[in-house]
Amino acid sequence: MASEFGIDYGKIGFRCGLEIHQQMGSYKLFCRCPTINVEGQPNYQITRHLRGVVGETGEIDIAAKFETEKSKYFLYEGHSENTCLIELDESPPNPISEEALTIVFKIALLLNAKIVDEIQVMRKTVVDGSNVSGFQRTALVAMDGFIETPHGKISIPTICLEEEAAQKIEDGKDFVKYRLDRLGIPLIEIATGSSIKSPEHAKEVASHIGMILRSVEGVKRGLGTIRQDVNISIEKGARTEIKGFQDLRSIPKVVEYEVKRQLDAINHGKKISKEVRKAEPDFTTSFLRPLPGAARLYPETDVLPVRVDKSHIEELKSSLPKLLAEKVEEFGKKYEITKELARELVDNEFFASLANKFDIEPSIIANALATIPKEIRARFNLDPSKLKNSDFEEILSYFNEGRITKEAIIELLIKKIRNEKIELKEFEAVSEKDLEKEIKKVINEKPNLNISAYMGLVMAKYRGKVEGRKVMEMIKKLIK
Repeated sequence: MASEFGIDYGKIGFRCGLEIHQQMGSYKLFCRCPTINVEGQPNYQITRHLRGVVGETGEIDIAAKFETEKSKYFLYEGHSENTCLIELDESPPNPISEEALTIVFKIALLLNAKIVDEIQVMRKTVVDGSNVSGFQRTALVAMDGFIETPHGKISIPTICLEEEAAQKIEDGKDFVKYRLDRLGIPLIEIATGSSIKSPEHAKEVASHIGMILRSVEGVKRGLGTIRQDVNISIEKGARTEIKGFQDLRSIPKVVEYEVKRQLDAINHGKKISKEVRKAEPDFTTSFLRPLPGAARLYPETDVLPVRVDKSHIEELKSSLPKLLAEKVEEFGKKYEITKELARELVDNEFFASLANKFDIEPSIIANALATIPKEIRARFNLDPSKLKNSDFEEILSYFNEGRITKEAIIELLIKKIRNEKIELKEFEAVSEKDLEKEIKKVINEKPNLNISAYMGLVMAKYRGKVEGRKVMEMIKKLIK
């Protein structure tokens, strides 16, 4: 990708690495609470005051000190269906989740990493309120992995398993409010080396690792289940960690804007400090806090170390899941659909059942399930989530029986959303003879129009009753 500011990343000492955090599992890391959000209002609230403590180095971490000096108190609200005394730090944690460990082992092996012999849980001081205890539990699981990219090999020095933080609800003048549903969900942290060559390369690496994560059963899907942090530095600059990316597409812009900020500061003789910054919607970054250091780590005394069973690892090696990229390619070839549709439907069992049930081109079924709902939302401002599987099956059955045309599928799905009565007579296909007669009539009544104009006039009358491709072919034939 060409640099918007004409930056030559090879000449400025650009170094970049990623930290990818992905939620996993059906139960939390140190208790048996489910990893689901509970609908409805919380049924309890507690208050806490937190402060930084001395780490293994004998010092208080700079970031922890910064948060302590804000002197804020923290409100926590939760629901008893998915939280317990362990989230509230009122009870010791259970042993680390075996389910979460197995998921991490699989991911680590797919990333070509070496599993450690023993897993030792550590405490990481976090006093911004996102953990009730004032620390986050984290454990090193694997080291020395790598992935291959078109721009070279990218190392994966560490893969850790840690507990997810609470979700911030409100930031007041002297308090911060958090919701505890998310606290304690197993979280894999994948840290890459700093050899990423450009902002666009950073996006490619994040996308590739994301594909590997989605290849493993037990990894969560959906909005908010994965986060990417980007660490960058340039010559004469300072290491900066950027958080808060909304999606992968924003990574190149945010990284480039941050590099431009640092270059401008260097050119004006300003000192750049190591810090954590937040990615803003306009692709700029804003200061969050000083960059944490090693002083925030100290041993966890409530969770025993876990010796890794080598035979278990060998079993996992022999049964690793196929990468999603391979599954998508095979799926697309099997059903003769585009890679984009295959990517959306590869795990959709309903699509496969319809493709087996109906004598319809799979691409038509794929478009009905994946493309048409987006078109309904964009063009008609309707909510396609109101459509049930039975609605798609009913409408596609009409097409399978030859009672409607392909163009009528979207019209009938819209009627389903609006809860309108369906009269199939309105959508009965027009015969080629009648269609040709109508097109000749339109051409005679309005001579010298272009093909698109004739197309619009005919489709306005017969929308949902004829195929657009057939209309276009006939118009071209008749106006020669």
